Amino acid sequence: MISTENTALPSTTSDISRRSLLAGAAAAFVTPALAQTLTPVEISQALLIANYTPVYLAQQRGLFARQGLDVSISTAGGIATVVPIILSKRAQFALSGTAPAVNATLGGGATKCIANIAGGTSLLVLARPGTSIRSLEDFKGKTIATLRFPSNTNATPKYALTQIGKLDLDQSKISFLELPPGAQMAAVKDGRADLAVVFEWDASIGATQYGLEVVYGFADVIGPNASSAIFATQQYLDANADTAQRLVNAIAEAMKIIHTEPGAYETASATAFPTVPKEAIALGSKRLLGMHSVVPRNPIISKESWDRVMTMELGTGLKQSLPFEQMVDNSFAEKATDAFGLKG
Repeated sequence: MISTENTALPSTTSDISRRSLLAGAAAAFVTPALAQTLTPVEISQALLIANYTPVYLAQQRGLFARQGLDVSISTAGGIATVVPIILSKRAQFALSGTAPAVNATLGGGATKCIANIAGGTSLLVLARPGTSIRSLEDFKGKTIATLRFPSNTNATPKYALTQIGKLDLDQSKISFLELPPGAQMAAVKDGRADLAVVFEWDASIGATQYGLEVVYGFADVIGPNASSAIFATQQYLDANADTAQRLVNAIAEAMKIIHTEPGAYETASATAFPTVPKEAIALGSKRLLGMHSVVPRNPIISKESWDRVMTMELGTGLKQSLPFEQMVDNSFAEKATDAFGLKG
């Protein structure tokens, strides 16, 4: 979804040192002779966020290198900022929400989504101990701390409450307290808000360091949706289909490792987020893997998940929806899944 996320997770490490860390972890898998033959590829990611861990694992395990690619990952700093970067050819692939790909296409820069990276809504609700939220009805009368609209932390609960729960926010006395990054957990702790809607690793930091509890998640109520994906310009894909295939091959293999090797997701996350406390990584990794569709088994984007995210995005930054058939090219993901990934 369209987002201005900049959560409270500690992320003081610069892009350069982050990339060095990932490259160092992968270096053990790459011989000098192989390194000289690798095709350089740049991925522009919207943010450094837990949802992108399959890509980080592929980098750390040398899976991209085994596919003949020298992949660098840089952070654009915003969900839509990746678009001008790939349009100007400063990067070949974008890793972000799917709505920016649609907006780019509407603006004349045709793009295609080629790999599912996060297939569900990973937002979680924090509250003080003793608070019970079992359904959307239980949000009545609550003050909810979020980031400022159009952040996912704000737009997604409003969508769920009004469109799925059929609640009128005013009549239900549901209010939103929009705060700067990092202030949501403190607002619940000191009583200014009843609930906070956050991503990992903030949810587990809230549980392990603020004495709060995760009392609700939106993954099941919303269902599968293509919330984050790898996309590229149609022009690039037409000229570099083999490179795109090899990139998606590595991602499919990374997803297989995550779902078949115990501890792989946690280990990759700990490497990618060295400043997040280990106990938060452990708790958050278990939670994310247990959430419906959030960590995909393979990179194929389903029509159902595409249609749902288009419905969710309208009104939160998406100019208009575009059909699955126009915006998604599953040919790379299907081949990668057959050769390197998990089906189903």
